[in-house]
Amino acid sequence: MAAPTLVMATRNAGKVRELRALLEGLGIELLSLADFPDLPEIPEEGATFAENAGTKAKEVARLTHLPALADDSGLEVAALGGRPGVFSARYAQDRTQPEVPGDADNWRKLLEEMAGMPQEERGARFVCEIVLALPDGRVFKARGECAGYIALEPRGEHGFGYDPVFWVPEFERTMAELGLEVKNRLSHRARALAALREILVSIKDEL
Repeated sequence: MAAPTLVMATRNAGKVRELRALLEGLGIELLSLADFPDLPEIPEEGATFAENAGTKAKEVARLTHLPALADDSGLEVAALGGRPGVFSARYAQDRTQPEVPGDADNWRKLLEEMAGMPQEERGARFVCEIVLALPDGRVFKARGECAGYIALEPRGEHGFGYDPVFWVPEFERTMAELGLEVKNRLSHRARALAALREILVSIKDEL
């Protein structure tokens, strides 16, 4: 009997690596949008992470006729009123347009905006909303958070996104200094996927 197939609704290579590691051992064949080059880009126009993840998962499930897993995640900084929030991946778009900003563009803008802020005002959290959409219309959701601070400068070579400037008090290092094994125990995506993994185990025979 062939293993069930699940499409990870992302082309982000770093995210694909994390998802593969976090879902290892389930006996599910994991594909990504790189396996479906003809699929159109699905715009992220929702006001929340959950809306964006839901739209993406449901659309990819509809187009591929396979179960689809989508997440939308980002950084919320209390002192900035929750920014960059749903705009985390394109926070520096105003500086790079028409080009899409890279990770370093985004966190450099963040550090500049927070220049001079003391440690106690640099609180932040990574948030991840994950949605699993099945071709029959059923939808399952999970959420994860990871609290920390915005560092004064980037450190570390691992990870992606804002990892080099996200300080994890528990380890006294940035997320980018921790490496994948540790990150996959404490990250917002790891926590959301741990909850979703239980759902996948319970419905695996229906995939």
